Amino acid sequence: MSQSLAPFSCTYSVDFPDILTSIGCSLALTTYQSGKVILVSPTAEGIVQLPRTFPDAMGLAVEDGRMAVATRDEIVVLADCQSLAPSYPRQPNTYDSLFLPRAVYSTGRMAIHDLGWGRDGRLYAINTVCSCLSVIDDRHSFTPVWKPPFIERMVPDDACHLNGLAFEDGQPRFLTALGATSTRQGWRENKLGGGILIDLSSNEVILRGLAMPHSPRIIDGTLFLLNSAACELLAVDPETGTRETVVRLPGFARGLAAYGDYLFVGLSQLRHDHRVFGDLPIAHAKDLYCGILCVHRPSGRIAGELRYLRTCKEIYDIQMLPGIRRPGILSPANEIHHRAVAAPGIALWAPEPEGIADGYQD
Repeated sequence: MSQSLAPFSCTYSVDFPDILTSIGCSLALTTYQSGKVILVSPTAEGIVQLPRTFPDAMGLAVEDGRMAVATRDEIVVLADCQSLAPSYPRQPNTYDSLFLPRAVYSTGRMAIHDLGWGRDGRLYAINTVCSCLSVIDDRHSFTPVWKPPFIERMVPDDACHLNGLAFEDGQPRFLTALGATSTRQGWRENKLGGGILIDLSSNEVILRGLAMPHSPRIIDGTLFLLNSAACELLAVDPETGTRETVVRLPGFARGLAAYGDYLFVGLSQLRHDHRVFGDLPIAHAKDLYCGILCVHRPSGRIAGELRYLRTCKEIYDIQMLPGIRRPGILSPANEIHHRAVAAPGIALWAPEPEGIADGYQD
């Protein structure tokens, strides 16, 4: 049955595209398992998707017309060139926005998870293999700027599976990890109760007993995180170290973004034979699916959903694209991006070089 479906086929509730239309946003998401960045946009007919290849895509950052994507061994930075979007040679008059590759940083295979730009203009990234918060630049694979207090040596042991990063006032503030351990992959010993939340400003663990937490985010002054293996969206009070369940989720959650009154949460369909997820109680649930839940924040109710039927089985990150109704994106593998010339006062597509066949398919 699934083989007859087109790649990335999905179903969605009637309300899902209506919500995106009402708030004037598209979504960007990463799927590590399929190696794609997928742009999801509302149309008069429902939903349109644009998947583009970024190997092992995980962390995703969007800010000030830029997008950063953490891939298998690189971080790709793209910039939105709206002036070139309408004249995109392969699909003219289709997009109102077009993200083009502008820089590629070689990080090595560090399993970069969450990332984002700070107020200081630096690109911060969670280096999971080396258990540290890093800055990405053009001098090194990464520059460590902080490590958890329980990590004795910064070695490639993936000791605590540091993964999530929340910014406050443009500065890194809260981080999640799957365990407060310093031995090689020590976090695996207690996946259902070893998860922690760390306050970088005090260098202290402020919340323990979490089940594989991900995606901490400060939204309108409230700290949220996904207690992934417990299928919960939590609101956390950093001062008291207390937590409150905002909504129970129908599966393993990673990826959290917000706009207006709505939260968008990514869900993953766990693989039974996977060495990380296979022994989790929820891995054997029959109703797990991969998709996106839309939660109405004031009421905590689930307002809409999108479910993937094929190809996409895991989601890592979600970001909002405000004010963009039909974004386009070119991966570095798409040679046509070399023809895009954009600079202050200049925006044009250079002619196709003679003798080069245009046969690329993404």
